[in-house]
Amino acid sequence: MARFRAQLTPQFLAKPFGGTAEYDVYPPELKEPYRARRHKNGEDLYRLIGVTREDKAARHRQFARNYDFFGAPVGMFFFLDRIMGPPQWSDLGMFIQNIMLLAREQGLETCPQESWAIWHKEVVEFLGVDPNLMLFCGLALGYGDDAAPINRLRTDRAAIEEFAVFHA
Repeated sequence: MARFRAQLTPQFLAKPFGGTAEYDVYPPELKEPYRARRHKNGEDLYRLIGVTREDKAARHRQFARNYDFFGAPVGMFFFLDRIMGPPQWSDLGMFIQNIMLLAREQGLETCPQESWAIWHKEVVEFLGVDPNLMLFCGLALGYGDDAAPINRLRTDRAAIEEFAVFHA
């Protein structure tokens, strides 16, 4: 991990939003209510750590922390064979969630990071990954810091009636 950080961190800090992802992390025209929810989540997060919307440099520095796995001792990457489609993407999501749940069971914290998708070329090159595989995301794994203000974020949740219909 130290060699990875040493080689790539200067690039991440210089250009935290990297290149172009191989897939749209968010739909290009994100509709409501998803757009507003995403925006509010970001605003709430930056407010907790005292970064204003106008302070672009501080926002970029915080975003660049993704590429240090937020200081976690373990960073994982998840790849998909390029022939796989949306059904397999959901399988991978369930697999990642299982890892996250097992980590919590062991007293560890995780942070899934799709932000890695914009650095796919650099990660693939550094790791020597088969080009038939596509970087989907990273995952930070370690012990949580309950004293860190950012870890107090509790995102709003939609009412169950907004996304579920129950039939008796």
